[in-house]
Amino acid sequence: MKIAVLGTGEVGRRLATKLVSLGHEVALGSRTADNADAAKWAGEYGGTHGTFADAAGSAELVVNATGGLVSLAALQAAGAENLNGKVLIDVSNALDFSEGFPPKVGLPDGRSVAEHIQSAFPEARVVKTLNTMTNTVMVEPGRVPGQHNVFLSGDDADAKAVVAELLASFGWAADRIIDLGELSSARATEQLMPIWLRLYGVLGTADFNFSITGA
Repeated sequence: MKIAVLGTGEVGRRLATKLVSLGHEVALGSRTADNADAAKWAGEYGGTHGTFADAAGSAELVVNATGGLVSLAALQAAGAENLNGKVLIDVSNALDFSEGFPPKVGLPDGRSVAEHIQSAFPEARVVKTLNTMTNTVMVEPGRVPGQHNVFLSGDDADAKAVVAELLASFGWAADRIIDLGELSSARATEQLMPIWLRLYGVLGTADFNFSITGA
């Protein structure tokens, strides 16, 4: 597929690199066309780069890998016309580091970033996933031994099926992908971040994940 990854931070570049390795045509989007990190990534991995609008305009699928507190602004820069009808994967979390570490998590109204995105872009097909783990585990689940899970939230069943197929190509077994239902369930996965951050501090590594076990 032609995929736009919006966000040039570690998460965006990690996802973009994995997608290129799987044979997708990937454009890395940023606020400016001359973003140094995006240009370096494109030179190293063979993708392309440009503004948020440049990347999203030619894409079949869009990944929001920007920080959750600025995601709406980034997607507005991408343009609703470049998002309408497309699957939009949101991997963001609203992390506020203004008072140091650990950050405050969440938006003032209690809704998820994903819900805010869907409200602002009603013609996009928003799916929340991959936001409950570090970026290396997102694209290489085998880094964490044993059985562990990734979650899906979204109101469009067909869009979730597309995302589940993409997750499978990353190495996520079908029985490790848990569909939590409607997009409002993303509130729960975004609120896993406080415990994730505490675990990171205690364990001293980000190579861990949540495992759901039961009868």
